[in-house]
Amino acid sequence: MLLVSGTFVLAGFCASSCAEDDTPAEPRADELIFGQFYGECSGERCIEIYKFDARKQELAEDVKDLYPTAGTPYEGEYTLLASSFYRHAEDLVQYIPAQLLREANGPIGQPDAGDWGGYYLEVNKNGKRGFWLIDTQKRNLPAYLHPLVDTLQARIDKLP
Repeated sequence: MLLVSGTFVLAGFCASSCAEDDTPAEPRADELIFGQFYGECSGERCIEIYKFDARKQELAEDVKDLYPTAGTPYEGEYTLLASSFYRHAEDLVQYIPAQLLREANGPIGQPDAGDWGGYYLEVNKNGKRGFWLIDTQKRNLPAYLHPLVDTLQARIDKLP
């Protein structure tokens, strides 16, 4: 890992000699879109979606507040947050398991099935978009996602 201007830049380089190594490289995302949503809810905090841009070192909040769908990535309209909020999300990429990047786009578990809400996560890496609607109930998720959902909740709680 390289430390550049206070931000970790994750990179995985592999020469042909490590072609047999099955250890996945850490995911390096150019951009993350993440947040939470609740269908049976009222008020401003029912849908909170954020856009994290590692290259620009910016964090922005979506102003559309639309309920995400399983069929297409979220298309938001973002307004830049104060630079002090960036630090609350800058380590999120470290919690994204490589196994998640191999999952099909769409729901994982039963997000918002019992009015318990869901998390939205999108990873934009090298021009490719992967997106998931993730259950908030750990009992409905594979164990490899538990640290990620704990971290998502903790980071979202610190954002406006």
